[in-house]
Amino acid sequence: MDLPSRSAAVRLRQLAQSEGAVPIATFMAIANAHYYATRIPFGGEGDFITAPETSQMFGELIGLWAADLWNRSGRPKAALVELGPGRGTLMADARRAASRVPGMAALSVHLVETSPALRVEQRQRIPDAIWHDDVSTLPDDHALLVIANEFFDALPVRQFVRTLKGWRERVVTLDDDGRFVPTSGRRPADPLIPPRLVHSHEGAIVEASPASAAIMEALAQSIVRQGGAMLVVDYGYEGPAVGDTLQAVKGHSYADVFADIGEADLTAHVDFTALAEVARRTGARTFGPVSQAALLAGLGLSARADALKRANPDRADSIDEDVNRLTSPEEMGVLFKALAVTAPDWAIPAAFPTGGVDE
Repeated sequence: MDLPSRSAAVRLRQLAQSEGAVPIATFMAIANAHYYATRIPFGGEGDFITAPETSQMFGELIGLWAADLWNRSGRPKAALVELGPGRGTLMADARRAASRVPGMAALSVHLVETSPALRVEQRQRIPDAIWHDDVSTLPDDHALLVIANEFFDALPVRQFVRTLKGWRERVVTLDDDGRFVPTSGRRPADPLIPPRLVHSHEGAIVEASPASAAIMEALAQSIVRQGGAMLVVDYGYEGPAVGDTLQAVKGHSYADVFADIGEADLTAHVDFTALAEVARRTGARTFGPVSQAALLAGLGLSARADALKRANPDRADSIDEDVNRLTSPEEMGVLFKALAVTAPDWAIPAAFPTGGVDE
C-alpha cells in the first residue's frame, strides 16, 4: 500500500480515535477525495464505466439537447459547464455535436473538477476549457448550460438509522481489531427525518445529502439570475424513501464500503425529489425526472444509432449493444434518471413532459 493510499485511512483512523466516531458523510467525503485525486477510475482498466464511456451517442445527444434549448431560448451569451467531467469524454462529444447549431461553437467551456489526475485527461480532450474547483467561480454574466452526469451520486450523504431510542445519525467507529464498522450515534436526530418516514421500522435507514442540496441551490440561483438550464443524469429515486444505498465499487464489482479506504468508489443513490425541491425554492422550473431510456429516446437515440450503423456497418452489433446498455431496464435505462432545471423564462427542454414536476 503506497503512501497516498494510506493517507485517507490514516486520517479517518485518527478522527475516529480522537472523536470516538466519524459520521458517514465525513467518511465518504474523505475516502472519495483521495480516490478521485489519485487515479483514473473510468473504463475497462478502471473501476466502472459511465454512459459517455459506453458510447459517443450519449454525449452527442446531451450536446444537442443543450444546443436546442439554448437556440429556442433566444441564443443568449452563455457558457457550457460540466460538473465532475471524468476524462472529458462527454463534453468533447457534446461540444462536437452542439457545434452544428450556429453560434454554439463560440461558447466557452467550464469544467468543475478538483482531481489533478483527471484534469490532465480533460485537458487532452478539451484544451481550451476553463477549470474550477467549485461552482462559486463559474461565470456570473453568462447564461449557464450545466451538465451533471454521475456527479451527485459521489457527493457525501448523511445516514440516519431508527433505533429503539429513536432516530440517530449513522457513524463509523473502530472495532477491537481496528477495523472500520458502522454503528448509530448518540445524539437524537428525529427532527431531521421526513415526517412520513418518522415511524419506519427499527433498523430503517434514511439518507440525505446536504452537499448535493447546497450545490443545486447555488446553481439554480445562478440559472434564475443569469438564465440557463441544467441537466442532471444519475442513478437514483424519487424520495423520500427508506433504504441504505451507500455502496463501493472496485474493479467493476461491488466491494466492502468500509475496507480499502480511498481505493474504491463510494456512491449513494440520488434523491431526485429533494434536488428538484431545492431548485424550485430558488424560482427555477424543474422537469422530470424521466428515465434515461425515455430521455435518450426523446432525443433521437434510435435515429443516431441507425446513422452510425450505416456509416460503420462492421460495428452494427457493437452499436446495438451500446444502445441496449444505455436504455435496457436491466442495464442503465430505468435506474438512471434525468432531471432538468431551467430559468423561468427559458423554453421547455426537449424529451421532458411539458408539465414538469413544478407544474
